[in-house]
Amino acid sequence: MAGTIATALVAFFAPWIVDVAVKLGPQDYLALMVVAFMTVSALVGSSPLRGVVAMVLGLVIGIVGIDFQSGQSRLTFGMVRLLDGVDVVVLIVALFAIGEVLYVAAHQASSHFDLISIRSQKWMTRQDWKRSWKPWLRGTAIGFPLGVIPAGGSEIPTFLSYSLEKKLSKHPEEFGKGAIEGVAGPEAANNSNVAGAMVPLLTLGIPTSATAAVILVAFQQYGIQPGPQLLETQPALVWGLIASLFIGNFMLLVLNLPLVGVWVKILHIPKPYLYAGIATFALLGAYSVNGSTFDVGLMLFFGIIGYLLRRYGFPIAPLIVGAILGPLAELQMRRALDISAGDLSALVSTPFTVVVYAVLALVILVPMFLRASRRRAAGRPGTKVAA
Repeated sequence: MAGTIATALVAFFAPWIVDVAVKLGPQDYLALMVVAFMTVSALVGSSPLRGVVAMVLGLVIGIVGIDFQSGQSRLTFGMVRLLDGVDVVVLIVALFAIGEVLYVAAHQASSHFDLISIRSQKWMTRQDWKRSWKPWLRGTAIGFPLGVIPAGGSEIPTFLSYSLEKKLSKHPEEFGKGAIEGVAGPEAANNSNVAGAMVPLLTLGIPTSATAAVILVAFQQYGIQPGPQLLETQPALVWGLIASLFIGNFMLLVLNLPLVGVWVKILHIPKPYLYAGIATFALLGAYSVNGSTFDVGLMLFFGIIGYLLRRYGFPIAPLIVGAILGPLAELQMRRALDISAGDLSALVSTPFTVVVYAVLALVILVPMFLRASRRRAAGRPGTKVAA
């Protein structure tokens, strides 16, 4: 329900945002990309510092190759294969697949879990529907705008929805024990957030999540650059993609409700066989991109980096967004500086950029101020702070 509603909102808002986007200059696009960098890095994961470090690492990876303005090679270390840069497909598969396989292999002794039987009633009762439809709508209202803004991925609206449903529930004691509102609301927020992330991707060419980044890479593989002109140059692609989201939501019901028992059987596959298969297909995919064993070695290298990031609690999404948006942000910054003859004040020379940076400052500074206020209140003698 939430995915369907959010997809309808994408179809409604996308043409309107395009009308605004065509009036933006390079400094405006740079401001939007800075917002994407900061929100994704500062709001994803447990530590803003770790998110920023991951984002900076992604920016470094993004500039590998030839600088098309000066013709100089950057961070290639004398390797001819790196002159064209790091293939983003190889990078993404390495971080998400190989890195995960290495992490599971290294920690399988401490990652045991029990399989819970689902032989009980699998279909929603009338009471389930009654308790779910309001959380669906509230989750959609939370997730979609936070996907468009952006606000650092689906984790934030998911936790916001869970907290809200727990406060509004007549049975808060059931939360943590299988309350359906605690599932319906957060999952609705998650699904609508993912659909909302399609708006900045299709209209501005800015991925605000790892999923949107993967879609952007798929576009780029076919020489398509999302942006304000995409609706005019590739209308069949845009509306076909939106239509596929509607079809996909329907197919989720067709596949998941009757076959949920089949999908759970995947968990019975021994982990050594399951993850060996994942690693094999990932390496075959890396080789098939360019038919090069160098890409296989590169995937293993970034797979080790992905393992280290996971091992020490660094989020992956900021790195992916940094690697993809970094070259685009550099291009827009250079355009703005070329137009202004090197005047740095041109980067904050329009009302749009001023508003964007002001909102970004509020988003970052207000939570820091609130946390500092709580710490001061907790440090005062005789002050009681709610857990």
